[in-house]
Amino acid sequence: MTTARRKSYGVKGAPYAFLLPATILFALFFALPIGYALWLSLHKVQVKGLGLGSGARKEVWAGLENYKDALSDSELLSGAVRVVGYGAIVIPVMLGLALLFALMLDTDKVRLAPFTRLAIFLPYAIPGVVAALLWGFLYLPDVSPFYFVLDKLGMPQPNLLDGGPLYLALSNIAVWGGTGFNMIVIYTSLQAIPAEVYEAAKLDGATPLQIALKIKIPMVAPSLVLTFFFSIIATLQVFSEPTTLKPLTNSVSTTWSPLMKVYQDAFGKGDIYSAAAEAAIIAVVTLVLSFGFLWAANSRNKQEEAR
Repeated sequence: MTTARRKSYGVKGAPYAFLLPATILFALFFALPIGYALWLSLHKVQVKGLGLGSGARKEVWAGLENYKDALSDSELLSGAVRVVGYGAIVIPVMLGLALLFALMLDTDKVRLAPFTRLAIFLPYAIPGVVAALLWGFLYLPDVSPFYFVLDKLGMPQPNLLDGGPLYLALSNIAVWGGTGFNMIVIYTSLQAIPAEVYEAAKLDGATPLQIALKIKIPMVAPSLVLTFFFSIIATLQVFSEPTTLKPLTNSVSTTWSPLMKVYQDAFGKGDIYSAAAEAAIIAVVTLVLSFGFLWAANSRNKQEEAR
């Protein structure tokens, strides 16, 4: 092989050499764990007699039995319904506030814009468990300063950790922590809009409100789709907030959300096979809903472009 050919092969193989470390890490820490979880979901433990002694517990092929049991599990289905109600509150409120803050920060008259952006984004930097603990103690009647003030004013003191208000309490934690991130994404898109577009609109007599509704919001629609996509995934995977609040109230069960059900089955009951099947179902539902929404959004954009 000539020197020229060796150099040619070396140049062609350079991209693959750069990709090799990322490919290895992806395979070790992403692909293999997913494959192992799918393998576990297709197996179960067969117990002979009392389950004592060597060979009494044997791993056998279960096929789709774990999936059938998971889909008929009332606790998993109830957790899914609770998450749907939780998401119906979190997603519109969080994205609505993020869009509102981004539009307000994009105006010329805003003061202390860098500080305001940081103040809105800062809650996102706080770990979810810490935020849930913080809000949990603010919700707790015995230690919350808000309940103390309400008591001194003679006003009613609602229990936010019981019944219907629990959804509002959990949603508030998610909205408080996630609005800043979504606001930064939308605000960055607003900054990318050419200034000439605004100048032309002003020359045509458009008011700031009309500019926001007719120009800014339509032009940041891709960012809104992206943030909605991320919000769907985060909502379906809610875990830390209800788990952290669980010791503070009896209204949050160990299977309040689907992921809590997976955790309880895997580490509480020791049934990793059923837990793997439940996790696979949650992953499939998340993918279907997320990419279904992206497909619908892309289809609508293509139709509008065709017009």
